[in-house]
Amino acid sequence: MVYTLSGIRFPVVPSLYKSSSQSSFNGDRRSTSLTLLLKKDTFSRKIFAGNYSHDSDSSSSMVAASDKLLVPGGQGDGSTSLTDQLETPQITSEDPQEPLSVGNLTVEDDNKLKEKENYDATSSYTEVEDGLDSVPSFPVGVSDEAQGEAATVSAKGNVEEEKDIIRPKFVPAPGTGKRIYKIDPFLRDHRDHLDYRYGEYKRLRAEIDKYEGGLEVFSRGYEKFGFTRSDSGITYREWAPGATSAALIGDFNNWNPNADIMTRNEFGVWEIFLPNNADGSPPIPHGSRVKIRMNTPSGIKDSIPAWIKFSVQAPGEIPYDGIYYDPPEEGKYVFKHPQPKRPKSLRIYEAHVGMSSPEPIINTYANFRDDVLPRIKRLGYNAVQIMAIQEHSYYASFGYHVTNFFAPSSRCGNPDDLKSLIDKAHELGLLVLMDIVHSHSSNNTLDGLNMFDGADGQYFHSGSRGYHWMWDSRLFNYGSWEVLRFLLSNARWWLEEYKFDGFRFDGVTSMMYTHHGLQVAFTGNYNEYFGFATDVDAVVYLMLVNDVIHGLFPEAVSIGEDVSGMPTFCIFTQDGGVGL
Repeated sequence: MVYTLSGIRFPVVPSLYKSSSQSSFNGDRRSTSLTLLLKKDTFSRKIFAGNYSHDSDSSSSMVAASDKLLVPGGQGDGSTSLTDQLETPQITSEDPQEPLSVGNLTVEDDNKLKEKENYDATSSYTEVEDGLDSVPSFPVGVSDEAQGEAATVSAKGNVEEEKDIIRPKFVPAPGTGKRIYKIDPFLRDHRDHLDYRYGEYKRLRAEIDKYEGGLEVFSRGYEKFGFTRSDSGITYREWAPGATSAALIGDFNNWNPNADIMTRNEFGVWEIFLPNNADGSPPIPHGSRVKIRMNTPSGIKDSIPAWIKFSVQAPGEIPYDGIYYDPPEEGKYVFKHPQPKRPKSLRIYEAHVGMSSPEPIINTYANFRDDVLPRIKRLGYNAVQIMAIQEHSYYASFGYHVTNFFAPSSRCGNPDDLKSLIDKAHELGLLVLMDIVHSHSSNNTLDGLNMFDGADGQYFHSGSRGYHWMWDSRLFNYGSWEVLRFLLSNARWWLEEYKFDGFRFDGVTSMMYTHHGLQVAFTGNYNEYFGFATDVDAVVYLMLVNDVIHGLFPEAVSIGEDVSGMPTFCIFTQDGGVGL
């Protein structure tokens, strides 16, 4: 087994627990694969998290620093969707040159650039025949003032002044995808497959630009779905197209299913707004247990909200409960230390917080922060990779059967405890990498995503394609628009909210092949990598999530656990690679 990082391969001892695997063909008529069946100009079935009447005044629906907005509903096919309700930035560029993200440079190249006096972290780079041209490129819609500020910093080369400027976040446009054939001429024999793969990637990027305002907006689904707080109250939204009715229940309304009935729009998104109490206090107190009750084709079902930020297992109970987590300002952890710059070489210490104590107990985030992190630093490591962060009901799964993707494991503490741990690591100069699981999900129906709205194929492929026979878990449908929103937003959430410095993507081999890498001996023959056994939807998802990571967080590290040795795995997406 090897871990790969931007072209660097890390040999490790093979795990006795996991084998890499996963799938992705479509057997679900309700969540039909985008790759196969979506028409060129029609996305009427897509859900769009746009501006809603009860949202706060934050600029969550537009690219930062952009003053140019458009209503995408007026384009093309004339079909009606929720996209007509959202104003999004005009980001379509007529520049024939494709920008290349500085965040996708290799570790070595990135550090060499930083040593130059005129290093400009705000710019992207346009692709040329065999290298990089240092012409800065900004997306359409970024204000002239923002561009001028960035250019001033670049000209001065003053790092101190750079810190005071808030730059617009954007994901650079795709490149030509052809440079892989110069890097590895053997790939030319598989040009049909690779060009098709890159064509699907570019098509999705274009559709996301058109209907969602770009990856920058699309990857902020957590600002619209789940629980969002405004000055006037709390809005809760959930995508559950299989449900025929829905209600928000919990401690705050004595679990009364008739008290807070939700309304459904034409895209299967259920919504309810709860105004503040008469005294101005929030309608749902911090720490309250919450669930969504739905009438589904499988009967009445109570589910933990899919975008829940915290969940706990009550003493003596088996299923977890979702928790509305919104502590008062004085109770929220405030980060004190900047994130370290990515080093030229990584020395990674892999750890499991719960198993890190010498005592027979489940260790806590606080104990790990105080006792383990200093030891890791003394041993000479510059990064710590933490397993089992995402909430998982089954502890013996080592964190790999995730039930609540946006919630940190409550066994070790609360979300603010985890933030304190990460901040301490940054004080010590340690990068914190998260072992993120997007390759599969727990098959729990009571507290996970499985059968969330009563349907087998909401988040996952239906039938056998959506089930991993060795891991006993569910497999995501990476061709579903809302699955893409959920997973891309999940990756960004951990980087944005918790200040993780990057990811180690678990089980990537399982994602990239419909045979999951099981009972297959990879020999290095390129026919093993580029054929009908390759799940193009999953590979394209990996390309998209790496665009989000490296485009919005240029210093972030992206590692993939692949045992197949797929060519192009660690080549930039702009050049036609997967981007890890």
